[in-house]
Amino acid sequence: MKKFFLYALSFILFTINIQPQNDVNITILVKANNLPSGSSIYVTGNDAKLGYWQPDAVKLIKNVNGIWSKSFLFKKGEKLDFKITLGSWESEALNDDGSIPSNHSIEVLIDSTIEIVVNRWADKLGKKTEGQITGIVQYHLNMKGKGVKSRDVIVWLPPFYFLDPEKRYPVLYIHDGQNIVDPRTSTFQIDWQIDETADSLIRKGLIEEIIIVGIYNTPDRKSEYSENDTGYAYMNFIVDSLKPFIDKNYRTLPDKKYTATAGSSLAGLISFMLAWEHNHVFSMAASISPAFKIGRYNYVDNVESYKGKKKNIKIYIDNGDNELDSKLQVGIDEMLQALNVKGFVQDEDYYYYKAIKSQHSERDWAKRVWRTLIFLFGTEKGRKLL
Repeated sequence: MKKFFLYALSFILFTINIQPQNDVNITILVKANNLPSGSSIYVTGNDAKLGYWQPDAVKLIKNVNGIWSKSFLFKKGEKLDFKITLGSWESEALNDDGSIPSNHSIEVLIDSTIEIVVNRWADKLGKKTEGQITGIVQYHLNMKGKGVKSRDVIVWLPPFYFLDPEKRYPVLYIHDGQNIVDPRTSTFQIDWQIDETADSLIRKGLIEEIIIVGIYNTPDRKSEYSENDTGYAYMNFIVDSLKPFIDKNYRTLPDKKYTATAGSSLAGLISFMLAWEHNHVFSMAASISPAFKIGRYNYVDNVESYKGKKKNIKIYIDNGDNELDSKLQVGIDEMLQALNVKGFVQDEDYYYYKAIKSQHSERDWAKRVWRTLIFLFGTEKGRKLL
């Protein structure tokens, strides 16, 4: 009997301690009204357990009361962002007025149940987008490059482009190009609104007139925006194929002095790499919420180990303080320090801005993209606003 008691006690203690002390149980519970017949409900977010924003990766479980839920174990202190869908971004949960909601955001501290009520679901016809196309946008479809998938490219022209047939313009090349001017093609139906912002800044005399080239991503986005063979092939596509095409077909100022690149997240990394490794082509780069050093990504080492002369480039860097942006902070701080060591001077060679209460999203990038444009192309009047 004594032996059995000790065994039972050991089993109970083992059961009690099976959940690591740093793990926190988070249950996501959805009460779904007006649910289309035959539909299932999914959660997707910024963590592997939430499918890394794949809208049909994590299916919730329906109980007898019609409530959908699923429980997860996360590390204490993690910051989670997530959304609810019916399995696609065309059928995500909406606000009651039909608008696209912000991410649900929580910091993992104690065991919790997150209760969400959804009364309205998007469809391809009824989903509200944020923003519209402002100005003239021209499309170049299925552009090919060696070693990378074909993709579409858009070109936004400044408001007075056709008034002076002799004038030439600086060019800004932006990655994830489907997300920058048209909410209908943007991943989350919210675009950067860089067309509205650039148009307004140009008309107010705060930036130079510029041409903006949006380079669509492909299913190989992660590889194309990374330090690997595909990433170098993608950069070569821009330098050897796309830029010559743009310079031939549009009235550009082709010199590096007038050529910049920009992107967010991993696209912020590849933007930095383009300027750093092809500074004979690009003199400016904007890295917005950049993944300089996180997980398997680390380009800080490349800058730290560089032994040559100081590169003649200008770098814009910003990030928010919530969600994924807070996780990117360590890498951003290390990159800023590496630039300082290499002789780069704040506000001259580089500009860093920390956005408060800002997340890793197109909506937040749209709010501060004016800073990016002014640092890269600002007039004397515009630079006073930074």
